[in-house]
Amino acid sequence: MTETNTDAIWLTQDAFDKLSAELEYLKGEGRRLISAKIGQARSEGDLSENGGYHAAREEQGHAEARIRQLEVMLRNAQVGESPTQVDAVTPGVEVTVCYDDDPDDTDTFILGSRELLALSDDDRIDVYSPQSPLGAAVLGKAVGESASYVGPTGAEFFVTVLEIKPHLG
Repeated sequence: MTETNTDAIWLTQDAFDKLSAELEYLKGEGRRLISAKIGQARSEGDLSENGGYHAAREEQGHAEARIRQLEVMLRNAQVGESPTQVDAVTPGVEVTVCYDDDPDDTDTFILGSRELLALSDDDRIDVYSPQSPLGAAVLGKAVGESASYVGPTGAEFFVTVLEIKPHLG
């Protein structure tokens, strides 16, 4: 990966394939199963007090939202493997930063898609997207370089990149 598109969602090929399979399932078999649940609940009569019908419709809403999310994610996916050597922060690497107001306060995270973490069953490390405030601030930085970003409360944070290494999954 020589060029980084900050609008792209970085995924490994394996993650892309798993998400594609999930999308295919949801659009096919998943929709058929939910439709059958709705039909079964509808046949039970009065819909206004039919808990099964309302639960199936809610499940349908969640599934359709996930379909839309996956379609956008896959359309914007930048597929590749974690870099093996890194000189600067790019998607697919583990980054350790320290907060300049407290050098003992460090944060280690993967720069990439949260979907990448969900698919790896690795909940020991946070994932920040390149579009997040911290991710965008450190993107392209080398070890020893500083960056600043504005947090959700409007406060400005200053960080220094301590370590960059390939994420080994």
